[in-house]
Amino acid sequence: MSVAHVVVTLLAAAMAGYSGVVVLTRTQWIIQALTDYRVPRAWWPRLGAAKVAGAVGLLVGLFVPIVGVLAGVGLILYFAGAVVTVVRARWYAHIPFPLVYAAPVIGALTLGALS
Repeated sequence: MSVAHVVVTLLAAAMAGYSGVVVLTRTQWIIQALTDYRVPRAWWPRLGAAKVAGAVGLLVGLFVPIVGVLAGVGLILYFAGAVVTVVRARWYAHIPFPLVYAAPVIGALTLGALS
């Protein structure tokens, strides 16, 4: 396990965890975005919990690699779904936002595979 892998994994976990917490605490800016994207309100707690669980899984993955891989794949699928949701809502200028959160997860998985 390289230092780069650990640092990128910690960054990915922090970003995914933050993203999940803002949904769970219903921070105004994220609630507005979810409303604009027409994401059903009943889904919000599960979406936030999924991101927090993914963040925890990335951290556990530093000690149990398969858990990190599964969490990383789950987060990548989550953020791919977020891109689809943004496109479906026709907010094309917002496509980069979920990609910013997916990028360090992809980096962590890549660095983990290389080490």
